[in-house]
Amino acid sequence: MINLEAKSPLRIAVLISGGGTTLKNMIQRIDAGLLDVRIELVVCSNPESRGMQFAEEAGIPAVVIERKQYDTQDAFSAAIFDGCRQANADIVAMGGFLKQVTIPEDFTNRVLNIHPALIPAFCGKGMYGHFVHEAVLEYGAKVSGCTVHFADNEYDRGPVVVQKTVPVMEDDTPDTLAARVFEQECEAYPEVLRLIGAGRVSIDGRRVRIAPE
Repeated sequence: MINLEAKSPLRIAVLISGGGTTLKNMIQRIDAGLLDVRIELVVCSNPESRGMQFAEEAGIPAVVIERKQYDTQDAFSAAIFDGCRQANADIVAMGGFLKQVTIPEDFTNRVLNIHPALIPAFCGKGMYGHFVHEAVLEYGAKVSGCTVHFADNEYDRGPVVVQKTVPVMEDDTPDTLAARVFEQECEAYPEVLRLIGAGRVSIDGRRVRIAPE
């Protein structure tokens, strides 16, 4: 069993690709005193991402690392994790990061991802953003939600830390379902970071165990 050491504050690097809404939520929680986390670095795979603006406004160091700048996934990944090491990040938090990376050995069980469905349903390669919510509605599922999990080198496969559910309504569209799921994402990711920072998370194979307070 692997026990994650308590840290106060928990130092994280955040990886983003799109609108940066997960990053924005974290910044707001930190500023409100609700999250004992310090964001040491933002890494963005898309120079047009609005998340770069959120980082700048919050005074957080940010860097753009584009996949096309590197010949291989391993080289791309090395550039990202070199930056995370230099920032002394305890945890790397993917927030809408749309590029696959190769996680180095020293970051095993230190990379988190959030997925807008209940893994192992509606996940895997190509299942991101609205593609997920469209698939949920097309399938006729009655419940959806979000999953925070430890990332490994396969899409959406690592051990699950926290899942939160939402009902799927008869009149839902991908947009309305996405909004309802995102409300839960805004609760789930900070919850997981708080649990890790408090030293309450351990990993036993595929099972993530949460110690009582």
